[in-house]
Amino acid sequence: MRLLLDTHAFLWWLEGNRRLSKKARGTIADQLNTVFLSAASGWEITTKFRLGKLPGAAEIVDDIQSVALSQAFSPLPITLVHAQRAGLLPGLHRDPFDRMLVAQAQSEGLVLVSNDKMLDEYGTRRLW
Repeated sequence: MRLLLDTHAFLWWLEGNRRLSKKARGTIADQLNTVFLSAASGWEITTKFRLGKLPGAAEIVDDIQSVALSQAFSPLPITLVHAQRAGLLPGLHRDPFDRMLVAQAQSEGLVLVSNDKMLDEYGTRRLW
Protein backbone atom coordinates (compact mmCIF):
# COMPACT_ATOMS: atom_id res chain seq x y z
CA MET A 1 0.00 0.00 0.00
CA ARG A 2 1.17 3.54 -0.74
CA LEU A 3 0.44 5.97 2.09
CA LEU A 4 0.53 9.73 2.46
CA LEU A 5 0.78 10.96 6.05
CA ASP A 6 -1.30 13.90 7.18
CA THR A 7 0.87 16.29 9.19
CA HIS A 8 -0.63 15.27 12.54
CA ALA A 9 -0.09 11.58 11.71
CA PHE A 10 3.59 12.27 11.02
CA LEU A 11 4.05 14.21 14.24
CA TRP A 12 2.16 11.65 16.31
CA TRP A 13 4.23 8.85 14.74
CA LEU A 14 7.44 10.61 15.76
CA GLU A 15 6.15 11.24 19.30
CA GLY A 16 4.77 7.73 19.75
CA ASN A 17 1.51 9.50 20.57
CA ARG A 18 -1.45 7.22 21.34
CA ARG A 19 -3.74 9.53 19.35
CA LEU A 20 -2.35 7.79 16.26
CA SER A 21 -4.72 4.86 15.82
CA LYS A 22 -3.44 1.30 16.17
CA LYS A 23 -4.49 0.61 12.59
CA ALA A 24 -2.57 3.64 11.30
CA ARG A 25 0.48 2.81 13.44
CA GLY A 26 0.56 -0.78 12.21
CA THR A 27 0.10 0.18 8.57
CA ILE A 28 2.85 2.80 8.73
CA ALA A 29 5.19 0.32 10.44
CA ASP A 30 4.55 -2.39 7.84
CA GLN A 31 7.69 -2.43 5.70
CA LEU A 32 5.70 -3.70 2.72
CA ASN A 33 4.05 -0.26 2.52
CA THR A 34 5.60 2.87 1.04
CA VAL A 35 5.05 5.93 3.21
CA PHE A 36 5.25 9.46 1.81
CA LEU A 37 5.57 12.79 3.58
CA SER A 38 4.46 15.80 1.57
CA ALA A 39 6.40 19.02 1.22
CA ALA A 40 3.10 20.57 2.33
CA SER A 41 3.59 18.96 5.76
CA GLY A 42 7.07 20.43 6.02
CA TRP A 43 5.63 23.82 5.12
CA GLU A 44 2.80 23.41 7.64
CA ILE A 45 5.08 22.31 10.48
CA THR A 46 7.57 25.14 10.00
CA THR A 47 4.85 27.76 9.54
CA LYS A 48 3.00 26.69 12.68
CA PHE A 49 6.28 26.46 14.62
CA ARG A 50 7.21 30.00 13.54
CA LEU A 51 3.79 31.23 14.67
CA GLY A 52 4.20 29.56 18.08
CA LYS A 53 1.46 27.00 17.42
CA LEU A 54 3.78 23.96 17.35
CA PRO A 55 6.51 24.53 19.94
CA GLY A 56 7.00 20.77 20.23
CA ALA A 57 8.37 20.69 16.68
CA ALA A 58 11.58 22.50 17.70
CA GLU A 59 13.63 19.31 17.36
CA ILE A 60 12.67 18.72 13.74
CA VAL A 61 12.10 22.12 12.08
CA ASP A 62 15.70 22.54 10.99
CA ASP A 63 15.77 19.34 8.94
CA ILE A 64 12.37 17.72 8.46
CA GLN A 65 13.58 15.84 5.39
CA SER A 66 16.32 14.04 7.33
CA VAL A 67 13.82 13.17 10.05
CA ALA A 68 11.42 11.76 7.44
CA LEU A 69 14.19 9.79 5.74
CA SER A 70 15.34 8.40 9.11
CA GLN A 71 11.85 6.87 9.40
CA ALA A 72 12.13 5.45 5.84
CA PHE A 73 9.47 7.92 4.61
CA SER A 74 9.79 9.19 1.06
CA PRO A 75 9.54 12.93 0.40
CA LEU A 76 6.68 13.96 -1.90
CA PRO A 77 7.30 17.28 -3.65
CA ILE A 78 4.48 19.59 -4.66
CA THR A 79 4.07 19.69 -8.44
CA LEU A 80 2.13 22.07 -10.65
CA VAL A 81 -0.42 19.29 -11.21
CA HIS A 82 -0.87 18.99 -7.43
CA ALA A 83 -1.23 22.77 -7.10
CA GLN A 84 -3.76 22.96 -9.90
CA ARG A 85 -5.82 20.12 -8.47
CA ALA A 86 -5.74 21.61 -4.96
CA GLY A 87 -6.82 24.98 -6.29
CA LEU A 88 -9.77 23.46 -8.13
CA LEU A 89 -11.08 21.38 -5.22
CA PRO A 90 -14.50 22.50 -3.97
CA GLY A 91 -14.41 24.60 -0.81
CA LEU A 92 -15.40 21.82 1.59
CA HIS A 93 -12.22 22.20 3.61
CA ARG A 94 -10.59 25.60 4.09
CA ASP A 95 -7.17 24.41 5.31
CA PRO A 96 -4.78 24.87 2.35
CA PHE A 97 -2.38 22.25 3.68
CA ASP A 98 -5.10 19.60 3.88
CA ARG A 99 -6.39 20.56 0.44
CA MET A 100 -2.89 19.99 -0.95
CA LEU A 101 -2.66 16.60 0.76
CA VAL A 102 -6.01 15.61 -0.76
CA ALA A 103 -4.85 16.74 -4.21
CA GLN A 104 -1.60 14.80 -3.87
CA ALA A 105 -3.33 11.66 -2.61
CA GLN A 106 -5.78 11.79 -5.51
CA SER A 107 -3.14 12.58 -8.15
CA GLU A 108 -0.69 9.92 -6.97
CA GLY A 109 -3.17 7.19 -5.98
CA LEU A 110 -2.17 7.32 -2.31
CA VAL A 111 -4.13 6.41 0.81
CA LEU A 112 -4.22 9.40 3.14
CA VAL A 113 -3.45 8.57 6.78
CA SER A 114 -5.55 11.08 8.71
CA ASN A 115 -8.09 11.31 11.50
CA ASP A 116 -9.88 14.14 9.66
CA LYS A 117 -13.21 12.66 8.56
CA MET A 118 -14.02 15.84 6.64
CA LEU A 119 -11.48 14.74 4.02
CA ASP A 120 -13.83 11.88 3.10
CA GLU A 121 -16.04 14.47 1.40
CA TYR A 122 -13.44 14.64 -1.37
CA GLY A 123 -13.68 10.92 -2.12
CA THR A 124 -10.08 10.40 -1.06
CA ARG A 125 -9.14 7.00 0.32
CA ARG A 126 -8.41 7.58 4.00
CA LEU A 127 -7.00 5.23 6.61
CA TRP A 128 -7.43 5.68 10.32
